[in-house]
Amino acid sequence: MSEVRVERAETLEGSLRVPGDKSTSHRALMISALADGESTIIGLSGGMDVAATAQIMEQLGATHHVEGHVTTVIGPSDGLRASADALDCGNSGTTMRLLTGIAAGVAGTHRLVGDASLSARPMDRVALPLGLMGASIEGQGDRCVAPLQIEGSRALHGISFEVPMASAQVKSAILFAALGASGPTTVGERVRTRPTTEMMLSRAGVGVVSMDDRDGRHVTLHPGRPLPRAWTVPGDPSQAAFFAVLGCIHPRASLDVVDIDNAPERIGYLDVLQRMGATLSVRSTADVLSFSVRSSELLATEVHAKEIPSVAEVPVLVVAAAAAAGVSAFRDMGELRLKESDRFTGSMSLAAKLGCHVWSEGDDIFVEGLGDAGRFADFALDATLDHRMVMASAVAGCAGGGASILSADTVASSYPNFFRDLASLE
Repeated sequence: MSEVRVERAETLEGSLRVPGDKSTSHRALMISALADGESTIIGLSGGMDVAATAQIMEQLGATHHVEGHVTTVIGPSDGLRASADALDCGNSGTTMRLLTGIAAGVAGTHRLVGDASLSARPMDRVALPLGLMGASIEGQGDRCVAPLQIEGSRALHGISFEVPMASAQVKSAILFAALGASGPTTVGERVRTRPTTEMMLSRAGVGVVSMDDRDGRHVTLHPGRPLPRAWTVPGDPSQAAFFAVLGCIHPRASLDVVDIDNAPERIGYLDVLQRMGATLSVRSTADVLSFSVRSSELLATEVHAKEIPSVAEVPVLVVAAAAAAGVSAFRDMGELRLKESDRFTGSMSLAAKLGCHVWSEGDDIFVEGLGDAGRFADFALDATLDHRMVMASAVAGCAGGGASILSADTVASSYPNFFRDLASLE
């Protein structure tokens, strides 16, 4: 385990492009491997999570090679096949959950494993709907945690399923399994989550119809094999969130972040920060978004999970709340407990270490802000195996009184050059 010391920066200024979107990168590799022929991917994320997906696609029969910023993937003409070796998903929940859907439709026995953190995350949420499609998935305990054993079958059938929680990973697992099923599959969600999978499958020639329904959405997929194509991966909105908050709470900051994915379900944190009074301007096209952020005086607000469906940005928004004046409320945040670490407890601990009064009621978190990041205490935090807790702690330390972060090397799972990019702004 590594320890990194982050000191308060006197000023922050500059422009950066965060790594390629992790969600798009995973799916580009998977869809390209499922296709018959050669696909190219420009701007693939260089994190360890995406590398785990690339390795697994190789094990299942696809090939890939990298030249500069271009990754070429060749899907086998006769389709993917089972591997005799375990499929190691590392720390990546996206890899394991989406792979469960793919493996369910690939004949043979598949064994999915992960690190200690991933092996504690519930996989019953994908095992249940895939079981309804005819898949055989066995895990450990009541929550079906890894290691998983999947008996793949070409005899899956389409279903209509309402996802009980906001989860793009569950939706995506079902859609990947549905590619080879008999008959169409419809997935409903009460809260719209990132549409990356259905949009990319549609661009690869698969018959997909998506219909919004109030706050939710229904996606219907007709079976079919994706076509090979060229993909360009935009910057990752979740990684950009750390610099958005940093630019707001640091007393002398002027930052620009360019070319991130412009999916509405991915950028809710920008609305939250603007509601808090952030000096933040946004420029967008249909596909990508850029923003500029300056030092701001933030006020407390109320954040509901449906604004941030993946809740991935909540730890750093808690840091923003710690710098704001007043009491901020984070509503319906139970899903935070089921991430790479217990981010519910971790986010509260981080706010407390900064010097805030913080408490919870059920699935709600309340943070009484200090009104100024300059009042943050110097602190130490063990991020265990959670990259987002590393980055949230670094943002707090850089804007406040400094931070010592243990297990900082886990940031490589999603953003290997995070500390280098952070230093480039000083």
